[in-house]
Parts: sequence; C-alpha cells; structure tokens
Amino acid sequence: MGRKYHVYGVGNALVDMEFAVTPSLLQELNIDKGVMTLVDEIRQGEIIDKLNGNLCKQSGGGSAANTMVAISQFGAKGFYSCKVAQDEAGIFYLQDLQTCGLDTNVHDGKEETGTTGKCLVMVTPDADRTMNTFLGISSGLSQAELVPDAIADSEYLYMEGYLVTSPTAKTAAIKAREIAENAGVKTTFSLSDPNMVEFFKEGLLNIIGSGVDLIFANEAEALKMANTSDFGEAIAHFKTLAKGFAITRGSQGSIIFDGQEILEITPYPVQAIDTVGAGDMYAGAFLYGITHGMTYTQAGDLASRASSQIVTSYGPRLATEELKALLKG
Repeated sequence: MGRKYHVYGVGNALVDMEFAVTPSLLQELNIDKGVMTLVDEIRQGEIIDKLNGNLCKQSGGGSAANTMVAISQFGAKGFYSCKVAQDEAGIFYLQDLQTCGLDTNVHDGKEETGTTGKCLVMVTPDADRTMNTFLGISSGLSQAELVPDAIADSEYLYMEGYLVTSPTAKTAAIKAREIAENAGVKTTFSLSDPNMVEFFKEGLLNIIGSGVDLIFANEAEALKMANTSDFGEAIAHFKTLAKGFAITRGSQGSIIFDGQEILEITPYPVQAIDTVGAGDMYAGAFLYGITHGMTYTQAGDLASRASSQIVTSYGPRLATEELKALLKG
C-alpha cells in the first residue's frame, strides 16, 4: 500500500517580494550582498520604502515552500506545514498553496493576529540574490503546526535550514524528524544558506541528529559545514552526516552521493538572470525524481535542467507546463 504523500515539507511561510537593484544601492542601504539576513519589521519597512519602485514580482515563498510547489507542479502529492497570520499576506499565502495543489496544516480562519513573514529578494545584474527577511509570525512555527499522521503517511520528509533561527521552529524540525524516523519515512534536509551554517551550525547539527537520509547544499554551505576550503574534505564530512547528499556547484554542475558512489551531474549552461530559488528547484526536481522511479543520476539530471531553467527568468518558480516539459526530454 503506497503512502498518501510523496513529500511532507516543513518551513517558513514568507511572501517573496522581488526587486531589481544595483550593488551600489545595496551598499547605500548597508545590506550584505549574496546572503540572507534576518531583519526586524521596522528595518524591512525602511528598505521597502527605498525599493518600492523596483518591485518585479510578488509570490508565496519560503525556501521549502518553493521546493514543495515544484514537487507539486511536476505531478507529485505534497503536504506543507507552515504558520501564517490573519492578515492580507496570510490569506494570499494560503490561497497560493491551494492553487499549487498542496495540502497544508489546518487553517480555519482563526489564525493568530500578527504579521505574515516577508522576504525581500534583491537581484543584482550579476544574477546574484540578496535577501532580507522578517519572519513575522513564522518565527513562532512550532510542533503545533505539525501533522504527525501526514508525516507518517509520506515517503519523504523535507525540512529547510532556515528553521534553525527560531527555537520553536528548530524544536519542531527535530520532532518532525523523530516522527518520520519512527514511521519509516526517509528524512531530507537543506542547509539553505551559507549564513545558516556560519551562525547556526550547532543548531543544524541538532536537527540532523544521528544522520538524515539526504542533505541538499551548495558548495559554499558544504565547505562551511566541514570547516574546510577543500571540496574533497567536505564530501568526506558529508558522508558522516547523511546516507546521501547533493551538492550544487553553480556552472560546474553538481555532485551526488547515492550511498555507494559519487556521481557527477552535468551542468546546463545558460545566461543567468536571477538565481533566486535555484537550489529550491534543484531539491524539488530531485525529490520528484526519486519518488517516481528515477535513479539518483536521472533525478540529478532533471534537477540540473530544472534549476538551470529557473535562473533564466525572475522569481523562484516556473510555469507548470515548463516543468512538465522537462519530463519529456
């Protein structure tokens, strides 16, 4: 008997607001380029006031949510646990999840008052993305947002590294992993951002516990996690953290460990406009692949093609028909 869901995701609910900016504007605003920085609501409001004329796109987001949307668009069945407030952004976010075909934890119109989280995504001409995030009510994500029966009825659990920044969310991630392990559900985890590794490494290790089935990371995160500048040493370190892993290397493609051997995945060279969501898309395509009969190599190739496609346009998502087309060729 198959399980109801291919993947159960846990992550922050953030409305993504994407802006085209110049490096000089980031300097003027005293914003660190190329990483995610947590800010308070007042600071985020000040930045929005400065950037308002440059808004490119607004969509439901959050790292794990982007991955789960991709999984659903490919045709898999997903469940996403998150926390939103009873405000306009929260209503927008829940409607977006439903439109994308994802089930979610019970939101019965009695959400708490507060502010739904927002992520300002600032894209420079070199296609790099810089994020300033106010988690809002999402920082209160806790075990109350988990649905144990749905976790147990999934093939894979997927968690984002950003959960480590909130004590209650970190505890929820650990609990979700424990529920999954007890139910024989495979566990996957994304490190999410170099800053998460640099400032919250101990918390990430708490979430990983004695080891997960699969870790997603980019090269910068992998090197920081292993505290080395040698990629070979990073690979060896990751073998102590997970049964398998996928490490993306930008234009160099990606490296996958399937539990037995290292697999090199070919890149698909493109002219990048915006790297927002590339890692999230990679994880989504890969998880779709391994839950639908693909080998790690085949899933890695699909992930490589999907993530190269997404960086050619603004935003963390592609149209469903674009993703479906990747399955044909």
